[in-house]
Amino acid sequence: MLRSSKPGIATFRADYANRADFCEVFEKEMKPLYLLAFLLTANHKQAEQCFASTVEEALKEQAVFKEWARSWVKRTLIEKAIQIVSPVLDRPGEKRDLWSVGQNETLGQDQIDAVAKLAPLERFVFVMSILERHSHSDCALLLGCSMNKVAEAGKNALRRLAEFASVLLSRGKASTLHRLEGSA
Repeated sequence: MLRSSKPGIATFRADYANRADFCEVFEKEMKPLYLLAFLLTANHKQAEQCFASTVEEALKEQAVFKEWARSWVKRTLIEKAIQIVSPVLDRPGEKRDLWSVGQNETLGQDQIDAVAKLAPLERFVFVMSILERHSHSDCALLLGCSMNKVAEAGKNALRRLAEFASVLLSRGKASTLHRLEGSA
């Protein structure tokens, strides 16, 4: 004899994130999510657009496990940023902002600005692979390019950021770098 599966259905649905779960993610993670959007787009207006479209998408989504809501939001934000910026296309005239343009003086501002100055593909690969810990194959898949292109962009990003760090050190801003290392 078959038993009714109705109690199992209720439990199954309870495992999925609802609007309140997504709202909680956005409330708790607003600043880091906006920073992620800015690091990817290097533009405050585009970062706001990216953030807003991620919120819209989250409020429509129905099939995300509660435990995955935060990672789903971050991945969706990355996908929205890719749609907005198209980092694989080398478009001259990209309008980049510095973090300081729209924010108060913050710890790590120089480092954020250094990432914003990277070429779009280098910036996306650095943020996705180093900061967000996506694999090169995942980066290539999301960006729609080869793993060789991702590896080359990552190498170039690290080289440029190392050059930036040596400039900071020569200007006597080493204390800022050490404070960031200690907080990471």
